Amino acid sequence: MLDFLSKAGPLIYPLGLCSLVAVTITIERLWALQRRRVLPREIVEVVEAVRPDRDVSLAVEVCRRNPGVFSNIMRKGLELIGEPWEIMRDAVMDVGRQETTMLQRHLVWLQTVAQAAPLLGLLGTVTGMIKLFGAISLSGLGDPQALSEGISEAILTTAVGLAIGIPTLVAYNLLTARSEALVTEIEAHASALVQRVRHGQQGVAS
Repeated sequence: MLDFLSKAGPLIYPLGLCSLVAVTITIERLWALQRRRVLPREIVEVVEAVRPDRDVSLAVEVCRRNPGVFSNIMRKGLELIGEPWEIMRDAVMDVGRQETTMLQRHLVWLQTVAQAAPLLGLLGTVTGMIKLFGAISLSGLGDPQALSEGISEAILTTAVGLAIGIPTLVAYNLLTARSEALVTEIEAHASALVQRVRHGQQGVAS
C-alpha cells in the first residue's frame, strides 16, 4: 500500500479524501432515502383517512409525534384544515419547498466528487508527465527509475480518479432519481389532501 501511494504521487491523498466523502454520503443517503423512512405507512394511512368533516386532531398528533419530511408537510395542512382551501394549499406548498430540500441534502457533494476526482486524476497525469520530461532532460533515457516514477504517477492517478468518479456519478444519479420520485409522491399526497378539503368546503357552501 505504501509503495502504491509513493508511486501515485501526492495527489493520491485528495483523491483518497474524495473517496471517503463519496462513500460516506452514499451510505447516509441510501439510509435516509428509504421509502419507509420518508413515507411511513402509518402516517400515509392516517392522512388518507382524513376528511374535512371529521376531527383531525388525532392525525395532527400522529404527525407531530413522528416528525419527518412527509409528516411535517401533512401536519401543516391538517392544522389549517378549517381555513379556506387556498390558504391551506399555499401553506402546504411553502412548507413543502422547505422540507423536500432535505431529501437532496449532501447530494451536491456527490456531484462535486464525481466531477473533481477525474480532474484530479488528470492533474496527476500532467504532473507525472512534467516529472517524466524533467527526468529525461536531466539524465536522458538512461535512468529507468526516474522514468518509471513519472509514468507511474501519470497512470495511477488517472486510474484512481476514474475509479472514484465513475461510481460516484452513478450513485449521484440514482440517489437524485430516488429523491425526485419521493418528492413527486409527497406532492401527490399533499395535492390529494388539498383536493379533499376543497371539495368538502364546496359541498358545504352549496
